[in-house]
Amino acid sequence: KGLSDEIKEEDNVLVLHEHNFARALSENQLLLVEFYAPWCGHCQQLAPAFAQAATELRNESSPARLAKVDATAQTALANEFGITSYPTLKLFRDGNRTHPLAYTGRAVGIVRWMQRRAGPSATLLQDTDTAAAFVSSQDLVVIGFFKVGWGGWGLDSAQAFFDVAVEMLDLTFGAAEAAELFQAYGLSADTVCLFKKVRGWQGSGGAMLSPLPTSNQIFGAKIPHHMLLFLNKSSSEQLSLRDGFRAAADGFRGEVLFVVVDVTGHGADVLPFFGMTPDDAPTLRLVKMDNNRKYQMEQDDFSASAIRSFIQAVLDGKVKPHLLSAEPPEDWNTRPVKVLVGKTFEQVAFDETKNVFVKFYAPWCPHCQAMAAAWEELAERYKDREDIVIAEMDSTANELENITIHGFPTLHYFPAGPGRKVGYKGTRDVETFSKFLENGGMLPEEPPPVSEVRDPPSPQDSPQPLLGEGMDPAGWER
Repeated sequence: KGLSDEIKEEDNVLVLHEHNFARALSENQLLLVEFYAPWCGHCQQLAPAFAQAATELRNESSPARLAKVDATAQTALANEFGITSYPTLKLFRDGNRTHPLAYTGRAVGIVRWMQRRAGPSATLLQDTDTAAAFVSSQDLVVIGFFKVGWGGWGLDSAQAFFDVAVEMLDLTFGAAEAAELFQAYGLSADTVCLFKKVRGWQGSGGAMLSPLPTSNQIFGAKIPHHMLLFLNKSSSEQLSLRDGFRAAADGFRGEVLFVVVDVTGHGADVLPFFGMTPDDAPTLRLVKMDNNRKYQMEQDDFSASAIRSFIQAVLDGKVKPHLLSAEPPEDWNTRPVKVLVGKTFEQVAFDETKNVFVKFYAPWCPHCQAMAAAWEELAERYKDREDIVIAEMDSTANELENITIHGFPTLHYFPAGPGRKVGYKGTRDVETFSKFLENGGMLPEEPPPVSEVRDPPSPQDSPQPLLGEGMDPAGWER
C-alpha cells in the first residue's frame, strides 16, 4: 500500500488504512466506518447490507459516506479507537477523530440513521397543506411547534426535539414555526403533538404534549394513564375548565398524560369508545392504558384539587372502573344464540349448572362476520341441551371487570362448576366447536396450531388527528 493517501472504493465503500484515514475524515462531513476482521462471520453477513447502504447514500448525493478498515491489519487504527470486537461501527462527524459516535442499530437501519444525521432530523412544515399531508402520510407522526426566533425558550426546546428525532428512527418527525400552523392547531405555546392512527381510545389521532422536558421523558416511556377532559370548544365557559385541568397535571408528570378532547371536532371519533355523546361534555375520564379500563368521577368536579384527588384515588386502587353495558334486548334469551350484555354477563356465564360458550365480537369485524353462520348453526345444534349455552357479546358496547378482550373474535368457554374459564384456540367451524363442547372444553387431539386472524378492538382508523392539548410533558405509547 505504500504511504499513499489515495482512497479506493469497493461497492461504494471507502477502503481505509492508516495513511488515508485522515484524508477521508477531512473530505467527508459524515463518515461511518466499519472496523472488521476478514475471518469474522458477522462481518461477512453485514457486508452486502453495508455495501447496499453505501450505494443508496451515494446515489442520493448524501454528504454521508460509508468506509471500512481491516482492523486486524491496521492495528494502529484499531488501538486508537479501542476496537475489541467485530464488526464495530463508528461515526465520524466533520473530521473530528477524537469522539466518534458508536452505531449500535441494525444493518437495515443504516441509511435512515445516516440520513437523520445528514439533514434536519425533522421535516420543516411551512403551511397548513404540507402539515395536513404530513400528518396523513404515516400511521404515526410527531410534530414539534416552536416559536423559534419569537423570543422565549423556543430555541432550547427545539434543539432538544431535533436531538430526540435523530435517535428515534421508528418515528417520523416534523417541525413547525409558522404562526398560521399554531393557529390552525389551536396552540399558543411551544408544544409537541403526536398524531396517531390507532384503534382504541387514541382512535383517530394524537395528543399534544407540552412543554418539552428532556428527550427521554418525552418519548422514552409509555405513559400508563391518560386523563381526558372532554369539552365543546365553541363554549367559552367549557374552555375555561382547561385552567384547573392544566394545574392538576403538574403532580403526575410521567405517570398520567393529560389530554383535552374537543367533542365537536376530531375528538367526536373517540366518543363511542367511552359510550358518550357530545352532550355529555364537559366531563372527565381516566383511562388505564394496559387494559383500557375507564374511570369516571361520581360527579364531575373540574377544580385542580378535585382532579388530583380523583386520579390519586384511581392510582391507589380505591375507584372501581366504569364499565360500559348496553341494555339487554327483550328477546336475548329466546333465540338459539343468547345475547349477553355487561350487566347480564355474570348471571349467565358464571351459572355453575351450565357450560357456557361465549363469542366476544365487534359488529364491524370481518372475521366475526365470517364465523357468524357457524356460531348460529352451533347454537341451533345445542338449543335443546339444558346444560349448554351458546352466547355472544358485543365487546364494543359492553365491558367486564375481570375479562379484557384484546382482539376479535375471542371465544371463551365457561364450564359448569365454580369460576373457571377456558380460551378456545381451535379452528372456527361448527364441527371443531362441537368436538370441543363434547369433549368438555378441550379439543380431542392437539391439532397443529392455527394461525388465527383477529381484528384489534376498535374500528377507529381515521387519518385525522384527535386534537387535544396535552399538558403532561412525558411520552406516548408507540
